[in-house]
Amino acid sequence: MPVVLIALLALLPLSLRAQLPDDSILRREAARMLMVGFRGDRIDDSSDAARYVRDLHVGSIVLFDIDLTADGPRKIGTRNITTKERLTALTAQLQSYADEPLIIAADQEGGMVCRLKPQYGFKPTVNALHLGTVDNRDTTLHYAMSIAEEMKECGVNLNLAPVLDIHRDDSPHIGHFKRCFSTDVDAITRHAGWFIDAHYKHGVLCAVKHFPGHGSALGDSHEGLVDVTDTWQPRELEPFANLIAKNKVDVVMTAHIYNRRLDPDYPATLSHKIITELLRDNLHYDGVIVTDDMYMEGILGQYSIEDAIALAINAGADILLAGNNIETGFEADRPFHLVDIIVDLVKSGKVPYERVHQSSERILRLKSRLK
Repeated sequence: MPVVLIALLALLPLSLRAQLPDDSILRREAARMLMVGFRGDRIDDSSDAARYVRDLHVGSIVLFDIDLTADGPRKIGTRNITTKERLTALTAQLQSYADEPLIIAADQEGGMVCRLKPQYGFKPTVNALHLGTVDNRDTTLHYAMSIAEEMKECGVNLNLAPVLDIHRDDSPHIGHFKRCFSTDVDAITRHAGWFIDAHYKHGVLCAVKHFPGHGSALGDSHEGLVDVTDTWQPRELEPFANLIAKNKVDVVMTAHIYNRRLDPDYPATLSHKIITELLRDNLHYDGVIVTDDMYMEGILGQYSIEDAIALAINAGADILLAGNNIETGFEADRPFHLVDIIVDLVKSGKVPYERVHQSSERILRLKSRLK
């Protein structure tokens, strides 16, 4: 082959050098990359949730107990989780619509971030800072076992917890709600490890968060892009590195934070330097990476959803979270629109098909561990 032709081929995107699969396969793999939310604690064949799982074949569902998109005051029991019995029936029906194991996730950190509340018949929880302050293995295992057991009983198989961030009192979205175990890296590693062990015993997977460290953030990424350049410290990586080295990490969730010390151009969720070069290459993590919600103002305030998705996938993210439950509003057809965007990005060469296929394979490996 002439040298000039070889050089020209090398300049083409990988997606144009390789033959794309049939649309049905591409759409299936794109949908597998989505974690989406819906309204209601009951579903039938015509519900949005049925369309997402049965027709679109999304890979993951995320559940909430409060509808943040409804008009009027935010009230508990207005979304998916209202009673233990209804939640158990809901997750069973969701799985019945799926033709492969469905990841069903919820944030059950304990304390303020608690979707399975005592008001719905679940056992009381305590926040992570309380556990870290007590600093007793049996205490942490007791509460983590209780959380994991109830999640398993109700069919929720992925806990979007524990938080590996380092505690700071003046962090409004993290420290203020006592979501971190400690200011000490070793204590965070210990308690998060015990928390994860308890979940494994009950067949529930965990997503550690928020990489590369959100505890030093002095703003809330729900409301806008948060810059941690002047407050972030390299030791915020250590709890992640420690647990990855111990092979205790199933899923890593990224943070919508901007840190010029790690990437001068992009926030963590959209950063190849942070997701691929730092997390995958330097920390040797080859598991699933899920974004925080792609419709938070920390992302949409700076990027179009099309550009954000392209950047996130090319950065190395595997699951794109679109919970349809934040101030940017609820859209019933949003998951279908997101699949269209991913497919168009691949066909246009803006996202290599190999990147989508790689994420799909990682997600399938994760699903094979669901019990």
